[in-house]
Amino acid sequence: MKLATTYENGQVFQHFGKTQQLKIYDIQEGKVAFSMVTSTGGQGHGALASFLRMLGISVLICGGIGPGAQETLAQLDVTVIPGITGDADQAVEDFLAGKLVANTEALCNHHHTGAIHTCGGHNHEGCSGGCH
Repeated sequence: MKLATTYENGQVFQHFGKTQQLKIYDIQEGKVAFSMVTSTGGQGHGALASFLRMLGISVLICGGIGPGAQETLAQLDVTVIPGITGDADQAVEDFLAGKLVANTEALCNHHHTGAIHTCGGHNHEGCSGGCH
């Protein structure tokens, strides 16, 4: 299985549609066999979903993500575990141990322009077009 986290400086990045890096984990026999950080190439929401699928990712651990992005990922058979904060490697270990719990309150389901706001625990400055 291949799993990915949105990633920045060792942490789960909190805005799916703006993530600049993903950390990819190759899981074999219930353990991390290999991991690497890759650039998203600045791709936006829809392109990120296709990029994940192209990499063979079946599970995405992330911070905030909107319902549109979740729907797109579900259509591509990528399971999303949203609302996760903290160390990316620890989140993956918790997932593998069956201890990672999604925080559905971290989902953005509204659109906004230019304002600083909070979407279930993560802040955005100047975000426009919704959180995906």
